[in-house]
Amino acid sequence: MIKIGIVFGGRSGEHEVSLVSASNVIKALDPEKYEVHLIGITKDGKWVFGADSLKALKKGSSEGLDEGDIMGRLSELDIVFPVLHGPYGEDGTIQGLLEIANIPYVGCGVMASSIAMDKLMTKAVWEQAGLPQVPYTSVMRHDWEASRDTTAVMTSLEYPVFVKPANMGSSVGISKAKDEDGLRQAIDLAIRFDRKVVIEQGMDIREIEVAVLGNDNPEIGEIGEVLVGGEFYDFNDKYVDGKSSTQVPADLTNEQRTAARELAIQAFKTIDGSGMARVDLFLTKDGKFYLNEINTIPGFTSISMYPKMWEAAGTPYQLLIDRLIGLALERHNEKSRNQIVFESGSDWYQG
Repeated sequence: MIKIGIVFGGRSGEHEVSLVSASNVIKALDPEKYEVHLIGITKDGKWVFGADSLKALKKGSSEGLDEGDIMGRLSELDIVFPVLHGPYGEDGTIQGLLEIANIPYVGCGVMASSIAMDKLMTKAVWEQAGLPQVPYTSVMRHDWEASRDTTAVMTSLEYPVFVKPANMGSSVGISKAKDEDGLRQAIDLAIRFDRKVVIEQGMDIREIEVAVLGNDNPEIGEIGEVLVGGEFYDFNDKYVDGKSSTQVPADLTNEQRTAARELAIQAFKTIDGSGMARVDLFLTKDGKFYLNEINTIPGFTSISMYPKMWEAAGTPYQLLIDRLIGLALERHNEKSRNQIVFESGSDWYQG
């Protein structure tokens, strides 16, 4: 039986979303195959263990829970599934901890996770690879608070624009700005969540999502679309008001499906992704795709697109979890082939 640790919660604005995702993942794990260990991280970064940890974090309390020795507990596991969205979980931090401990884990590695979490870094990497993106610029919190100069921000863009924290998911802190006052308010909101802010050109687009699964030879699930109910797909739309809806499969031509699949795989491989990712695309009225962003730990809630798209492609939720665990072990075994000790007696060693 495989001992698997499910890590959830975390120091992120997406803490509550993580708890819901983790609940679904835990329910999907076959008790005949897996011995499940729950590992919670509170909003202030405290690690808690035990069967009651998920329930306690949902109530907003960790009182009386076992805090234990982190590395000692992790070393007892065969594999870890980080169900952490946003900073301090999806950004390479916990992945680095697990690499040091030499423990297999589900999802992308340290580099891919850290690049994908930072929207500006993702854009720079994709731009270097020549992949299509909408026009954008950025502003640092320090510079904005010093000048609040909207003219400098809008040098190469036109209203409306979308303003986002560089390191955040679930559409937390995102606003649409239609004028100068709106831009100021949008940036003020975004800098509450991160020191770097992305400003993107607003366009008349459709929002297309692509589910990627695999390591060196990734596969694509069914393609989905977000049918936006409001001005854009924000946090309230996703988790509170429910004005928007999703459609799987998306209404695309065969040519568009091929183009979306190819672009998503390019985006995934460019950051050296592994395990899973959801690649979000923009589709313009003239049929051109642009990359929006890539999520290395996509949502696993009941309304999340990633599992929906794989279910539509013939891979139900439970089998999807099994495949992700298998891919994590495969990647760990592959990495274990790397030689880490230099031998002075070898012919190639020039001591």
